Amino acid sequence: MSKREEFTAIGNGAYEERSVAKDQVSRRGFMRKSFLAAAGATAALSLEERALLAGPSSKSIAKEPLSGTLPMRKLGDLNISRLFMGGNLIGGWAHSRDLVYVSKLVKAYHTDEKIFETLELAEQHGINAILTNPVSARVINLYWKQRGGRIHWFSDCAMGGAGLTTGIKVSIDNGAHAVYVQGGIADREVEEGRVAVLGEALELMKQNRVLGGIGAHKLQTVKACVEAGLNPDFWVKTLHRLDYWSAKVQPENDNIWCREPEETIQYMRTIKKPWIAFKVMAAGAIPPKQGFSYAFLNGADFVCAGMFDFQVVDDVTIAKNILKQSEA
Repeated sequence: MSKREEFTAIGNGAYEERSVAKDQVSRRGFMRKSFLAAAGATAALSLEERALLAGPSSKSIAKEPLSGTLPMRKLGDLNISRLFMGGNLIGGWAHSRDLVYVSKLVKAYHTDEKIFETLELAEQHGINAILTNPVSARVINLYWKQRGGRIHWFSDCAMGGAGLTTGIKVSIDNGAHAVYVQGGIADREVEEGRVAVLGEALELMKQNRVLGGIGAHKLQTVKACVEAGLNPDFWVKTLHRLDYWSAKVQPENDNIWCREPEETIQYMRTIKKPWIAFKVMAAGAIPPKQGFSYAFLNGADFVCAGMFDFQVVDDVTIAKNILKQSEA
């Protein structure tokens, strides 16, 4: 039995058997009061708010997106929602600073079933793209086949020691709609004077007739690629403010991803191709409203945001309101 199965057996088996027998009456009373309170609160909400709060009601929900929930924008031939789902939480990369247990916790939470529910909820509320790692190819393909999902998959092609070329091929073979060089990989290649490797990666993507991009944590990576004449279909660049608490903590421990935000904003305005801003919440240190506003109102075409299932509706509502404000 795997650790995840062990956890489920303990959590949903032994624990519930002990608690139900001991606290059956009090729990029923609590549930009844909670239901009545929730019903009263829901009755006071607007029709739109009730719709947004509703979770997925069936396995076919991904086929029935709510209309007008999120603005779309063209990325190549694809019509993509301006809010992406990020895949770090699904893959277990939580960027939790010195909290060493968090990545394992979020990975344990994201069973296949929970991932399906999260993607369905996202699609229902207008998010039609997820940006994640090739490690998610299996579960995304299952979601497409078993749930009829239509979400577009953007792969960062990072496969560790397997290499960038392998990551690109695996992603394309598994149905990625678009692929790009992951930011950490691109940063390293530029730092070590191998910009040509990124050009070769773009050529491979082009040969396979798939949208190809370049990611970066460092602004110098984008500049070096532009100076070398590289012309990706899109860019994926970190963008967040630096006034959150953990950004001031030294030595740095996985807590800063965009060291030149104002310079990034100014430079990306000179780029003609669309760009996706990521790490806009500094991996959970900045509230969505602040992170989304900073990115969208400063020129990002798209925002990629990691989110749990219980955050999807709020994130969509926030993004929708900010985009409406930016177009006013």
